[in-house]
This record gives sequence, C-alpha cells and structure tokens, in this order.
Amino acid sequence: MVTGLSQTITDDFYYGDSMKKICLNNRLILIQAVIALGILLCLVATAHAVRIKEITEIQGVRQNQLVGYGLVVGLNGTGDGDKAKFTVQSLASMLEKMGMTVNPIDIKVKNVAAVMITANMPPFSRQGMRMDVSVSSIGDAKDLQGGTLLFTPLKAADGQTYAIAQGPVSTGGFSVQGAGAGTQKNFPTVGRVAGGGLIEREVSSSFKNKESLMLTLNHQDFTTATRVAESINTSFPSQIARTSDSGSIEVRVPPEYMDNVVGFVTRIENLSVTPDVVSRVVVNERTGTVVIGENVRISKVAIAHGNLSIQIKESSDVSQPMPFSQGQTVVTPNTNIAVKEEKSPIYLMESGASIGEIVRALNALGVTPRDLISIFQGLQAAGVLQAKLELM
Repeated sequence: MVTGLSQTITDDFYYGDSMKKICLNNRLILIQAVIALGILLCLVATAHAVRIKEITEIQGVRQNQLVGYGLVVGLNGTGDGDKAKFTVQSLASMLEKMGMTVNPIDIKVKNVAAVMITANMPPFSRQGMRMDVSVSSIGDAKDLQGGTLLFTPLKAADGQTYAIAQGPVSTGGFSVQGAGAGTQKNFPTVGRVAGGGLIEREVSSSFKNKESLMLTLNHQDFTTATRVAESINTSFPSQIARTSDSGSIEVRVPPEYMDNVVGFVTRIENLSVTPDVVSRVVVNERTGTVVIGENVRISKVAIAHGNLSIQIKESSDVSQPMPFSQGQTVVTPNTNIAVKEEKSPIYLMESGASIGEIVRALNALGVTPRDLISIFQGLQAAGVLQAKLELM
C-alpha cells in the first residue's frame, strides 16, 4: 500500500503540469461544445419564428377603394360600337361641358370606349401623391391599347371624390384579327395607368395621438394571439398587451412612446413570434389540387386503393342483300364490354404518421391527385384524419 501511494505521488509530481494542461484543454472543449449546443438550440427554436408584422395588421391602417366612370379616347378603331348607347351619351355630355352642343344621334365614332376605373388609395395618403389605377372596358371595345384616359373623378363609398385619374393606358397585350383568323395576348380590354391617380383629398387619421393599438391576426388563432401578447410583454417592462379574442391583441402605448407612436409600432413589428398552425388538408376538386399541412397526422389505418376501368365499344354489322334480290339491308348492333380491375396492396399506416410518411405511403399506392381527394374524404369519414378537411 505504501509503495502504491508513493508511486502515485511520484507520478503526480512528474506529470502534474501535463495533467493540468489536459484538464484545461478538456474544459475549453466542453465550454465550446456547450456554446455550440446553445446556438443550435436557439436556431432550432427560432427556425419557424416570424416577425409580428408578417402575421398581423394594425386596425385602422388600411387601403381605401376608389371607383370612377370615364372615357378612353384615341383608339385605332377598336372602341365601342353604335350599340353602346352610354358611350355616345357620355361623349355628348363631355362635349357639352366643353362648350360644344352635339346631338348624340349624330355621333358615330369607334375610337372612344367607356371604362370603369378602380384604385386602392394607400393609407396615410397626402395631397399630391400619385397611385396606379386600373382601367376596364364596360362596352364592346376590342382593344384599349394606345388610348388615353380622360379626366375622371374617383370616389369612395361615402360618395366623396378623393382622387383624379388621367393618362395613357397600357394593356401589356395585343389583339390582331384577320379575315379568317386572329390572335390575342393577355386581355387587351383591361389596362393600367401607371401613376395616373392624383390624390386630392386626405383621409383623416389620428394615429399620432393614439393611446392604444389593436393588432389583428391574418389567421385567427387563440394560441398565436397569446404568443404575440407574451412576446410584446416580454420586450417591455410592464404588461402592455392583452388578447381580446382569437384574432385581436390590444396594446397600450407606454408613456415614453406617446410622442413617438411610429417608433413604438416599429419596435413591435420586428419582434419574433412562432405562430401556431392548424392541421389542415385543402382540396380543390375542380383542379385536382391537394395541399397537406405540416402538422397533419392520422391514426392507425389500413388503406387500399384499386382502379376499376370499364371500356365499352360499339360497332354495327351491316348485311346487304344481293343486287336485284329485293331484299332489305339489315343493321345489327354489336357491343363489346371489357372490365379491368387492377390489384392494389393494402398499406398499413401506424398511428401519428407524419406528412412525409403519408406522402410515401400514397406514392407507394400509385395514386393520382384526384385519387387523393377520395382517399382523404374516406379518412375523414373513418375518423382517423387528425386535421380539418376543406373543400374548395
């Protein structure tokens, strides 16, 4: 025992410095591993995080829709014809306002088209700002390319004029017709006037003096609303956010931001939150499109899918009499029916299968997108589809 102890002391004496270096290196490696693991966990935690501005809107900050009726002139014979009486009447009324009295019956032109103008007035628009407007023919005009939209007031739902539209129309397409055929690209009866809308009246807004803000979720969800409120409260000293319902979060403006509400909104919009997604399968029967959400799961179930095809061929056997035999031609219908049913295996899926496993199983069955519709409807009817099935 004494010999072993003295040997240990001797080893520590000679190799003490080396052991200290090894322990120090091991500690550095352990610290680096812990830091790397922490960074990895942070990246995983924020992998699905998005900014609050991506999933919410501020109540009151929205566009305003405008509409107006006007005329497009300068068309190369592709305007409204004589059957569009409102175009002739509008042209006569416009000329009368210009100081020229014309009988509508005497107007026969094909270079004028009646159009409807639509525009979205941005929030916080100021007088003198410009916006794009869309122009759509309401008569029998064939092409608006090359035309010019005349001075047209644009009104909102309250009947007040908020903008004026005027300018050259660009359709981004063409329509060419010959004597026996024609070709067309895009829709030449719908065009756009870039920067053709001029703001004349502002929408009153008290955004600067707001004491509280209301955030509305793009997709209502109680869990997401709670997470948004928690993210905001964590970033401020006091509890300033609370959920009103599944789609609204009321946020109180702190006293230090009363004179800088815009800066307060900027800070809130850049906060990160992980939205909760409802498991959903969206099916469009018209196009055969199937969209499966990430969180879709199914219970343990066996799926078998087989194709049954029935082919019917119709033919006729004609028997004609000999010449001068005074017989009659006999037509005998002949029908051939062929039935073919493909053999398909039964595929067993375990409970809680992920979307990847579902896709692999359905691919193994060789199903088409339209077959998926029937399969998912069957899964829902069996009560094993742990998701919402929405038909478009």
